[in-house]
Amino acid sequence: MAASLHEQDFYAWTKQQTDVLRSGVFANLDTAYLIEELESMGASEKRELLHRLTLLMGHLLKWVYQPERRGNSWLATIEEQRLEIIDLLEDNPSLKHQLEQQFVKAYIKAVLFAVRETNLPKSTFPELSPFTLEQVLNEMFLPK
Repeated sequence: MAASLHEQDFYAWTKQQTDVLRSGVFANLDTAYLIEELESMGASEKRELLHRLTLLMGHLLKWVYQPERRGNSWLATIEEQRLEIIDLLEDNPSLKHQLEQQFVKAYIKAVLFAVRETNLPKSTFPELSPFTLEQVLNEMFLPK
């Protein structure tokens, strides 16, 4: 069985589907793959939020647990991740409803990130986040 255009050349498939949508001949849409791609795009934005929260909290943990290594690079990463999260939420306001759930997941991953980055044992870090979501997103917050 021949592979579909979606499988052979994704870019060409997207151009084709765009042309079909513009033409208004919706019967020619590849609806099965369109549905799959739209769901994937939404999931991608959710994963991006998780990733940004993970990096942000990972750097906040490093800030707390390795104060002797604090520097402008960490500050820049913290600020950048906060800005990226703000942009992501502005572009996707419905993700705000996912924040609490993603925050909990991100902290688990942030601990693993901090373990890798600091070489400290996992037991060094609290089981639950020592920061609130509001603190993490607050541009003025830096833990002591």
